[in-house]
Amino acid sequence: MAGRLLSLLAEGPRLIASLPRNSAELARAAAEGGAEALKVHLRVTHTASGTRFGSLEEERADLEAILAVGLPTGVVPGTAESLPTGEEMRELARMGLDFFDLFARDMPAWMMSRQGMTCAAAIDAGTGMDFVGELEGLGIEMIEAAVVPAEGYGRAVCAADLVKYRLIRRATQLPIIVPTERAIAPEDLPVLIGDIGLNAVMIGAVVTGREATSLEAATGRFARAVASLRD
Repeated sequence: MAGRLLSLLAEGPRLIASLPRNSAELARAAAEGGAEALKVHLRVTHTASGTRFGSLEEERADLEAILAVGLPTGVVPGTAESLPTGEEMRELARMGLDFFDLFARDMPAWMMSRQGMTCAAAIDAGTGMDFVGELEGLGIEMIEAAVVPAEGYGRAVCAADLVKYRLIRRATQLPIIVPTERAIAPEDLPVLIGDIGLNAVMIGAVVTGREATSLEAATGRFARAVASLRD
């Protein structure tokens, strides 16, 4: 059975909000702005937001409050240095997390058997297109195209970025999520989604800021742009 986000992506482009903190207030702000899914984090210090996210037990109450908002919610469960156990992954699924997202270079083989959630693999700037094409047969169901080096965060989308995204699109039939490592603007979406064929934009701290007011406002602008591409 397909996850909730995966089913939505099959119907048209979608807007995901990656929360700068595991906060129900921020989740509600994103939902009010028109986000159609959320992403949270565990066991990682997030480069773009500068936030340190704790373990499942440290973050459990906040995750439960976020899930109560009702949007499909995914999780980055850690990094190569702080991977969750199988039991922790099963607990995340029991809690109602819809998908998990981890860099392909960090994802252990056992984790690719879904764990009760949709499996998304992130790729980085050094990932070759042959590699992208091979992900499809390994139980991975979505790709996050996190292909901008950290020193490029916050800059405008450029022609070289579009070429990268186009090559990724040509390499796979899987749904592709593009995060706002660049300062993607709603005006960029007709090219990224309409022309290139990316399936979702995932907005984060680079374009939303870190507070509920700015997040809701930014989400509203992107939500209107994404919805116009489904019409």
